[in-house]
Amino acid sequence: MFKLDEEFTEQNLSSAVNEAERNYVIQIDDMLSLEVFTNDGERIVDPNNELQQNMQGMQNRPTFDYLVKTDGTVKFPIVGQVKVDSLTLDQAELMLQKRYDEFYKQSFVKLTFNNKRVVVLGATPTGGQIIPLVNENVSLVEVLAMAGGLDMGSKSQNIKVIRGKLSNPEVYQINLSTVSGMKQSMLDIEPGDIIYIEPWRRPFIEGTKDIAPILSLLSSTLALVLVLQNL
Repeated sequence: MFKLDEEFTEQNLSSAVNEAERNYVIQIDDMLSLEVFTNDGERIVDPNNELQQNMQGMQNRPTFDYLVKTDGTVKFPIVGQVKVDSLTLDQAELMLQKRYDEFYKQSFVKLTFNNKRVVVLGATPTGGQIIPLVNENVSLVEVLAMAGGLDMGSKSQNIKVIRGKLSNPEVYQINLSTVSGMKQSMLDIEPGDIIYIEPWRRPFIEGTKDIAPILSLLSSTLALVLVLQNL
């Protein structure tokens, strides 16, 4: 993996890194988690160690997810329906802080996604996986690492990223056998992407696995025949 070739330049890598620096936006059917604090989040900073003292009680506190409905709105406690689709988390947090300032002193809002994930299929050490995207701007290389990486049975030069609706998807073919392929690998992995890693086909080894039970049965039968003959 990542061999140098004539096509790779430092400019390619810089451009790829810059393309990856953007934020997810809130979309219909997203699930959001909301936390609201007062005094500009003083409890999070916890200057008086109050949060640490009450940690056990907070761990048992129920948490709730809020669905972004088809009209792009979410029904949050107290403030009611709020339109959040097409906003980044930072933009939505600032808007909600203004809404909650009507009820609390210097409110501080923390929003997080709870349903951003990608599917990894094909030749990985652990098989198919669903990888949650806990951070934004996650690259293909990071997702592959979270899925267990690539082993000797994986074709690093033939990795496909399938994006969009399955009825009319976009398909990107990634080659990680050279560093120039890193330019494509640095593209943002978006929620809902399917990553397929093509396995190496070894007909002889696969055929041996198929006939292994038959060979085992034949050898056991032959051993039994030899034992009976000796008796």
